[in-house]
Amino acid sequence: MRTLNTLRVLPLALLVAYCGGRTPIQTPGSTTAVDIGQLWMEPHDLEARDLFHGAGGAALAPDTSAPFERIRVDNTGFSPGFDVRDGDGTVWSVKLGIEAQPEVVAARVLWAVGYHQPPVYLLKSWTLSGDEPATHGMSRFRRDEADQKVVADWSWYENPFVGTRPFKGLLVANLILNNWDLKDSNNKIYDVPAGERGRRRSYVVRDLGASLGKTSFPALLAWPPFNAMAQGSRNDLDDFEDQDFIRDVDGQRVRFEYRGIHGNLLDTLTADDVVWTCGLLARLSDPQWRDAFRAGGYDDAVRERYIAKLKSKIGEGLALQRRQAELATSRR
Repeated sequence: MRTLNTLRVLPLALLVAYCGGRTPIQTPGSTTAVDIGQLWMEPHDLEARDLFHGAGGAALAPDTSAPFERIRVDNTGFSPGFDVRDGDGTVWSVKLGIEAQPEVVAARVLWAVGYHQPPVYLLKSWTLSGDEPATHGMSRFRRDEADQKVVADWSWYENPFVGTRPFKGLLVANLILNNWDLKDSNNKIYDVPAGERGRRRSYVVRDLGASLGKTSFPALLAWPPFNAMAQGSRNDLDDFEDQDFIRDVDGQRVRFEYRGIHGNLLDTLTADDVVWTCGLLARLSDPQWRDAFRAGGYDDAVRERYIAKLKSKIGEGLALQRRQAELATSRR
């Protein structure tokens, strides 16, 4: 009987222990002051940014005039893929499947508002050479720059930027895109050239393919090992339209329509953080939004529905500023 009672209580104990959750903490950087430029750079030219070609521009796009050489097959993660080499010797990480399209769009949007992103592109058709030549459909190509090396992963919960506005803005932006796959292995620290300063570190969130769907993870499964399961859908327009953004607001506290395992991260976000992020996103023009979705290979009808929902979310976020001002006026 004692054993049976223990088995009944254990899942509840695990749930309580997990849902107590990790508290985000700021870790020391290499200098006394946080170098926020390692995470985010003020996008002074935001309105002029090319969201069709993204961070790499047209010059770094893959050349499809010749087959790509396979280096290795990548069977890790949700989406299969390859590492390939083009005719110029450039190495590319290729992702196949349903995540390819939303990753390109999400990368364009994060880069547009100032977050570091590697060059990524969508190819609708490309050929793999070798013993068994094969033609593949829509795939995400991420360029592997010879002078930019990944040196480590970084954690959403322990990093030098916790508590800063750009870090919290990064969370809000991912929330708006419904990117629920916030695991640390998707976060990379790059060592990159920095002109006369030599080298610098760049903190990047990549592998953004679990976006543009919705979060739908049962709360009762929010403990290991179940939390490694998918926490929602990806690249699903109906699901994306179905999920709202903000549930309610109490002063600076914002409760989101989020169903995933990272509620503790979102609990750190304030109304001001949402307004700041939405203010950046609102600076994007309709042509820029359309270019981002064209880069992701979406047709016109799907693209316009996605953009309408995104702009609706951004409008919700900006409305918090008016709400805060009204509350301040009423208290005088």
